[in-house]
Amino acid sequence: MGTLTITGGTLRSRRVPTPPGRGTRPTPSRVKEALFSILGMRIVDARVLDLFAGSGALGFEALSRGAAHVTFVERHRPTADALRAAARELGVDAHVEVVAVPAERAARIVAGRYDVVFADPPYAQPYPAGALRALRERRAIDGGTTVVYEHSSREAPPVDAAMRSERSERYGEVALSFLRPLEATT
Repeated sequence: MGTLTITGGTLRSRRVPTPPGRGTRPTPSRVKEALFSILGMRIVDARVLDLFAGSGALGFEALSRGAAHVTFVERHRPTADALRAAARELGVDAHVEVVAVPAERAARIVAGRYDVVFADPPYAQPYPAGALRALRERRAIDGGTTVVYEHSSREAPPVDAAMRSERSERYGEVALSFLRPLEATT
């Protein structure tokens, strides 16, 4: 079992165990620093959806930096259980919900609206268009939501007719695409 370190905020330097035997790929510390620098004050009091939570690196970092609530979506049940345990150990479990289902199913059942969505699927998986579409249709995300899609820097940024690309950054093997849902036309 490895660990990840929270890089900023109230939980700075706290360690979170990463689940054993699972191919989680925590976001590197320098990428997390850059990401949260870009997000800035948008994270404060935000409701965050971490769609492919894995180790929980992004969601726990968001809580440390002032997010009001994080919903972790992790289909692998032992990893979801590890996220719950980590939230208790960090004392943030009152601000956390863990949903142990695939991202597309979670997009149809999570409650409320989200200000920030982290979409960091395994690099072998395609852009999660179906999950993001379901979130838009349910109005869980809207034109005020920032979607951060983490992908391999070898891939081009996603093209999604229902999302506006605001920014794209590369950090070695990692790329971050910042997207915003287009407002629905009626």
